[in-house]
Amino acid sequence: MIHIEQLAKSFSAPVGGKRKLTLTRTPPRIVQAVRDVNLHAPDGHITGLLGPNGAGKTTTLRILAGLIPADAGQIRVDDIDVSARPREALARMGVLSDARGLYPRLSARENIVYYGRLQNMTLDAANARAEALAEMFDMRALLDRRTDGFSQGERMKTALARALVHDPANIVLDEPTNGLDVLATRALRESLRWLRTPAGGAKCIVFSTHIMQEVERLCDSVVVVAHGRTVATGTVPELLAQTGEEDFEEAFVKLAFAEEQAQGVAA
Repeated sequence: MIHIEQLAKSFSAPVGGKRKLTLTRTPPRIVQAVRDVNLHAPDGHITGLLGPNGAGKTTTLRILAGLIPADAGQIRVDDIDVSARPREALARMGVLSDARGLYPRLSARENIVYYGRLQNMTLDAANARAEALAEMFDMRALLDRRTDGFSQGERMKTALARALVHDPANIVLDEPTNGLDVLATRALRESLRWLRTPAGGAKCIVFSTHIMQEVERLCDSVVVVAHGRTVATGTVPELLAQTGEEDFEEAFVKLAFAEEQAQGVAA
């Protein structure tokens, strides 16, 4: 289970382009990347985090993964406070970022086993798990090839297997279908559907994307974020009913761009 409540994060950004030598210093511009994100993702459930580019999805997931601290709010993973006990929380998660981050000079097996060792697995256990994941993701032919030169789909499979090597209860995916072809996308969807079942471990899965079709086909519930805020939560049918739309893309536009639409009407 992953629970995010009233999350906020801002960054300072330099004003203008090249710095000029002046007697006064211009204060940096503050960018509010996340203002008020709320999300509840239960076990055995795929929760979609949906929003346009720049909505705050990736910043939220980086805070969840313990990469950057939040300014306000709380994140709990299986009732573990991420800010207070980050190592314990991370041990309960498998995180797949949009930058796959594979070591190109290592084989797929070596990438997976290395991460297992970082998670305190024995060498034998990590190797056995790599074999099991290769069977699950139909990647046996890839295991002993160097990842340098892998296709996007092959990189995704390897990175996902690496994230799951320690059999985490919670899986966090940041736009995992970016750059994948149709067959690789279908394979990923089927794997995630299986992982949320009791046979697959009833995993808690958070799936961040800006592709409406992926959400419709895969997610049990959806959290829509815009301008760093959670603006709607519910199943796809519930969000369609809330907006009075029959097409989910139209419903998403209404929810995510309500602020822009209101400003257009006011103008």
